Amino acid sequence: MFSHMMVGSNDLDRSKTFYDALFAAIGGKPGVVDPKGRLVYANKGATFMVTKPIDGAPATAGNGCTIGFAVDGPEQAKAWHEAGVTHGGTAVEDPPGEREGGAVTLYLAYLRDPDGNKLCALHRVS
Repeated sequence: MFSHMMVGSNDLDRSKTFYDALFAAIGGKPGVVDPKGRLVYANKGATFMVTKPIDGAPATAGNGCTIGFAVDGPEQAKAWHEAGVTHGGTAVEDPPGEREGGAVTLYLAYLRDPDGNKLCALHRVS
């Protein structure tokens, strides 16, 4: 359904430090800068991008938006969360852990990136 996800940033160097650490924690590679100056991350067939807004206005986080990252298990989610907090992110929601959602058990870890974008690492336990 989706081709890519993109978030805005007011400081691409700060974002690169943060997202490089986040993706390294789940087996990804450092971001590359494309010809338009955007950070591009490719992992497991998905593309995630970070850019300064093209309209010149400051980047802001979407209120009510969350971008989810699939991870291979609880340990990877914990490493992702720790990498994010260590590199300028903020822990939000409950601490990383299992959540019951009807017939499904999920392991979730939530962060806000340095620009306030809400992110979630998700592993389907059952």
